[in-house]
Amino acid sequence: MRHLVIVLGDQLDRDAAAFDGFDPAQDAVWMAEVAEESTHVWSSQPRIALFLAAMRHFAEALRAAGRPLHYRRLDDPATRASLSEQLAADLAQLRPRALRLTRPGDWRVLQALQQVAQQQGLPLQLLEDRHFFTTPADFAAHARGRKGLRMEYFYREQRQRQRVLMDGTEPLGGQWNFDADNRAAFGPAGPGFDLPQPPRFAPDAITREVLDLVRTRFGDHPGRLDSFAWPLTRAQALQALDAFITERLPLFGPYQDAIWPGEPWLYHAQLSAALNLKLLTPHEVVAAAEAAVRAGRVPLNSGEGFIRQILGWREYVRGIYWTRMPAYAEANALDATANLPPWYWTGETDMACLRDAITQTLEHGYAHHIQRLMVTGLYALLYGVQPQQLHTWYLSVYVDAVEWVELPNTLGMSQYADGGLMASKPYIASGKYIARQSPLCSGCRYRPDERTGPQACPFTTLYWDFLLRHEARFAHHPRLALQVRGVARVPEDERARIRAQAEALRAA
Repeated sequence: MRHLVIVLGDQLDRDAAAFDGFDPAQDAVWMAEVAEESTHVWSSQPRIALFLAAMRHFAEALRAAGRPLHYRRLDDPATRASLSEQLAADLAQLRPRALRLTRPGDWRVLQALQQVAQQQGLPLQLLEDRHFFTTPADFAAHARGRKGLRMEYFYREQRQRQRVLMDGTEPLGGQWNFDADNRAAFGPAGPGFDLPQPPRFAPDAITREVLDLVRTRFGDHPGRLDSFAWPLTRAQALQALDAFITERLPLFGPYQDAIWPGEPWLYHAQLSAALNLKLLTPHEVVAAAEAAVRAGRVPLNSGEGFIRQILGWREYVRGIYWTRMPAYAEANALDATANLPPWYWTGETDMACLRDAITQTLEHGYAHHIQRLMVTGLYALLYGVQPQQLHTWYLSVYVDAVEWVELPNTLGMSQYADGGLMASKPYIASGKYIARQSPLCSGCRYRPDERTGPQACPFTTLYWDFLLRHEARFAHHPRLALQVRGVARVPEDERARIRAQAEALRAA
């Protein structure tokens, strides 16, 4: 054997760089399902099922394409516990002259596989992932010499470099982003009965076998599988992309920050899992959205808002990850030490917004970005949760969670644990923000406009407690100083009540 091509569970792309020059007469593919990838964090049942089912469908596609494949199944009694153990065992039999690997999405996995190659005395050819618009080296070049990093400037460079939504040398529509047009909430009637539902894919025989395996082997893990219907193949992912562009992207922009109870999907794409598995490329996703804008089928504010998430934010967080690891994973700039409340794993809380977001997450393995950033993430930030504990939770429960994208979003954007490297300020708010974006507060026992007392919203109490705890730190912050100055007007006796109520919340 000339090359053994290692394919990981988030590399399900037959055109990946590791397949360049693949010769079925000399080369083979290696894939393995191992328990460690479901247990190094306590992964939810939907997340485990998504990866295993997508891997098995991809294995069938490789076999159909005539590519020799060595595939280890989790339910084979001889399968080892970790990728490194399984690869070492298989190399003793397969005896390739070299290993080939597209850059993984997880620093931990890359280190483990490099160590196996070194121990076996085999060259490991690490190839850049063409799935992205940029490489880590590109991002390092962007960051070099800058006093600070901001996604907006990176995004503008990407628009110009890729010629996306450009009118000559100027941005289409005369401005780079349309955030001001994209913050609407639903009216009292909600999104309405004509809200388009995304395509859901009934489990086939391969997927049903995986679901049974997950229920049996990981039945004590969080989450449920009753509604599991994610796209798991290239064809299904393309169908999901087409449905989003046609049916939901036109109204994605104005309602991207809105929350409505009982409606998990709204106008969001739900394409991140397919993108992160490499069933879709960001190039084709961005191209489809831009084509719809230019054809007049999608308003510019919706198309630009979506493209910014793919071409801007997604590439930006990956650059942060690969240029800052492994030290980045330990960041804790706010010295947060509280334990994650245990009800994050069950949804059993009397706070309506958190109950809604977490219950939905456990049911589907999904919540949209405002539910993550400004509900579950905001509460943890105000509460003072150790950021690594929240990182573990996010990586565990969401089907689209791969560390390169999840870790910077959690530590940097959500928790400000990197001290402002990724985000220009901590994204803090009281319960009033959630009241503006959803009707959940009207049915909650807590009042978002009260900060102390039996009906005080915990978000609001903890918001003021956060400002009190970090008053000196942010007194001169260019984007937070105004909020901090509001603390100066709080009488000392009220400060004491806020602190006492916040401590009671943590003690409970």
